[in-house]
Amino acid sequence: MRSIRALLVATTTALLLVAPPAAADPATDLAARLDRAIEARVAQMGIPGAIVSLSIPGTIDYVRAVGVGDTATGIPMRPDFHHRIGSVTKTFTGTAILQLVDRGMIRLSDPISHYVDGVPAGDRITLDMLGRMRSGLPDFTEFDAFIDRLYQESPSSPTAFAATPRKLVDWAFTRPSNFEPDTQWEYSNTNTVLLGLVVERVTGMPFAEYLQQNIFGPLGLTQTSYPADGWLPGPYAHGYNQGPDGTVYDTALWNPSWADAAGEIVSTAADQRAWAAALGIGSLLRPDTQAQRVRDGSVIVDGVRYAFAIFDVNGWLGHNGDIPGYATVTVYLPELDATLVVLANSDIPEAHSAGQIAHDVTSIATPGHVYELGPEPPLLLED
Repeated sequence: MRSIRALLVATTTALLLVAPPAAADPATDLAARLDRAIEARVAQMGIPGAIVSLSIPGTIDYVRAVGVGDTATGIPMRPDFHHRIGSVTKTFTGTAILQLVDRGMIRLSDPISHYVDGVPAGDRITLDMLGRMRSGLPDFTEFDAFIDRLYQESPSSPTAFAATPRKLVDWAFTRPSNFEPDTQWEYSNTNTVLLGLVVERVTGMPFAEYLQQNIFGPLGLTQTSYPADGWLPGPYAHGYNQGPDGTVYDTALWNPSWADAAGEIVSTAADQRAWAAALGIGSLLRPDTQAQRVRDGSVIVDGVRYAFAIFDVNGWLGHNGDIPGYATVTVYLPELDATLVVLANSDIPEAHSAGQIAHDVTSIATPGHVYELGPEPPLLLED
């Protein structure tokens, strides 16, 4: 007769053999899928590296750095690397303008001629038209002469190719307007540089100081700055850009002063994550002002609207950025209280490199709200 001890051992062993495996953790599974997709896209694009931060409360809190931050040394990309965010700067500038509206210092219906002299049709172009990219003013960064100077001067030193906002807009005004005010939508950096000049004129302080006192400081964005020249705070990712002649440049220390209020800010993934939420919620603005900011908007392509220095891409609110060597996506999804930040240290791929990664990430994590601007890049993974 078998002992009670032997029966217990046999029974326990049998239970272990037939017990179902523990259920996989959904967040772990999702993170693994994201890892594969991001690594595959970075390899497919041939870019050095990327940083991705995705937060969906109750679902996943994900931060990954892949690839390298410097091709010369092979230093791995790190989540805390500083990065030039390019046109995501426009969301800060738009917020600054709307703060002044909330304080009763300006109105969006004001013509730009009230604040800046010499703007063509300035008595008919309002601040609202500038923020919504409906002024018709040409974009100075599209001029051949600008592009020539950028590549001739920028590689020489972090202080080369210095520019003031007044010189930038005057440069733009050497060309005729592209259309009558408020008749079309057309993206133009000139618009946002003008809005930066408005902030300086109304507040009497340098634009960098205004941002620090009214946006960076209040939100605790301690790693975000509006630099005076090309020097970057460390640690930083080196950025890579291909010039018109095919030369690949390390643009890490190129002076971004020509981007001004349209694209000069430096930040990190953690700070951009905080900014994405603050921007999407409108935490620095009155609720009615935030509602007005995102209301309506010009349709760029199906599913994409551009409102006041912010876009809506299938529900994701925010902006992308592209400055020589760096590409960025910073967006917020109100429906899920989700934030997504993608920083890529190359703008060489023809389709926006950070945007391609954002597309892949949202196709997996938020299939009902896929980030896309322009033609949809194919997913590399079938899962």
